[in-house]
Amino acid sequence: MSTETEVKMGAWAGFELPNLDGVADDVTPVARVPRTLMAVYYDTADLRLARWGVTVRHRTGDGSGWTVKLPEGDEGPALVRRELTFEGPAGRMPAAATSLIRAYARDTPLVPVARIRTVRTGVDLLDNEGAVVAEVVDDEVSVLHGGRVATRFREVEVELGARPPAGLLDAVVALLRQAGAGEPDATPKLMHALGARAQAAPEVALVTLGKKPSAADLVRQAVSAAVDRIMRHDPGVRIGDDPEDVHQARVGTRRLRSDLRTFSTLLDEEWLASLRDELRWLAGALGQVRDDDVLIERLRRQAATLPEPDTGALAPIFRRLAIERDQARAELIEAMESPRYIALLERLIEAARQPQCRKAADAPAAEVVPGLVAAPWRKLKKAVDALPADPADVDLHQIRILAKRTRYAAEAAAPLVGKRAKAFASAVADLQEVLGDHQDAVVAEAWLRGAVEGADAAVSLAAGELIAVQMAEAAEGRKRWPKAWKTASAKKLRSWM
Repeated sequence: MSTETEVKMGAWAGFELPNLDGVADDVTPVARVPRTLMAVYYDTADLRLARWGVTVRHRTGDGSGWTVKLPEGDEGPALVRRELTFEGPAGRMPAAATSLIRAYARDTPLVPVARIRTVRTGVDLLDNEGAVVAEVVDDEVSVLHGGRVATRFREVEVELGARPPAGLLDAVVALLRQAGAGEPDATPKLMHALGARAQAAPEVALVTLGKKPSAADLVRQAVSAAVDRIMRHDPGVRIGDDPEDVHQARVGTRRLRSDLRTFSTLLDEEWLASLRDELRWLAGALGQVRDDDVLIERLRRQAATLPEPDTGALAPIFRRLAIERDQARAELIEAMESPRYIALLERLIEAARQPQCRKAADAPAAEVVPGLVAAPWRKLKKAVDALPADPADVDLHQIRILAKRTRYAAEAAAPLVGKRAKAFASAVADLQEVLGDHQDAVVAEAWLRGAVEGADAAVSLAAGELIAVQMAEAAEGRKRWPKAWKTASAKKLRSWM
């Protein structure tokens, strides 16, 4: 796997690559051997993958095999994508590659949707050690239909390699533009080949509210945003190289469950109950991996502050935690490969398109939504008011859960209400964060106490030091949360309800 960072530009028939000598200090251009590449692109018949920004191809001519490209973001004019390659013959996609795009294809088979021949020339830019810091290629592209050429186009690409010098990409792009290349265009070759149909909205289209939205419009906006988050982070969860993907998928699942709770009076009761049950199952699978990731990061950060002998003594603790995390991840991936998960994704996509609303959802959102946010707020305030002077850890954890629901409800209303709802959500988020830090310390302490049973003296001593850290941080959280509550409960923040 690699992260592909590239800039694409159109080129006219008479375009010639400029001389790139001196484009950056200690960088030398070396001509590439011309190659002819043949690629077959695969997608569902309705171009589902392309509309999500995903491409799947089998290519020959420059390292045969399968490639899956997943959108990662953008950096200025550059297109940034995860690129994963797999060995395998044409017509038989490897199981690991199939898994990466399962959330988008689900049970729909992939078929060839384009055949592209590329005649590639250009230069590699090498540093003093001979490493490729960028590739500058000139592609003559032919889109084939049957045995004939359906269309042709030409483009130049600059793709960064490992450790490029600062400013290299901008400098190369500037020289190419001076030589006559077109404006940077992030559209991949496949999209040019397939046309407008491939650039249509994905299955889950984010909703933009009009001037006077109905409550149903706001429901669709909230649901579509959460489902989009879950779908887009599915491949990253499967790859497993970045804990943030699990975190974001879990946030999407939790937020959707919370939003469905907030809007429950506007939704069909039977439809809502069954969907929330399935989301609870997915949230549980994601949650165990995420909790382990948080605990690992927390304990490693804290262990680094201990004296060296004690840091080294914690190795058995981290091995145990890694084993638990690997088991949780294996169970998560098994769940994501199951028919149950695929069926849930189908339901989520349909929910994003058309949630099952009651007649009450036809009312103007401005009349309905403030009251829906007030409901979780009242539950939160009632729970806080009922706390004893020295609440138990489990009680503070419940306050955190209610604060999170209140925050999510306010954020769901923010597109309608604006800054006032955002300010309230931000204050409640601060409360949630303080209580979250407290809960993380409580959980870490409990886990460490269980992990040291039967351990030798050195491990127990080092773990005891970490336990002391958790106790201190939990105590600090107890001191801080009343102030955060005072800010979040200020009446001026709730005037819009």
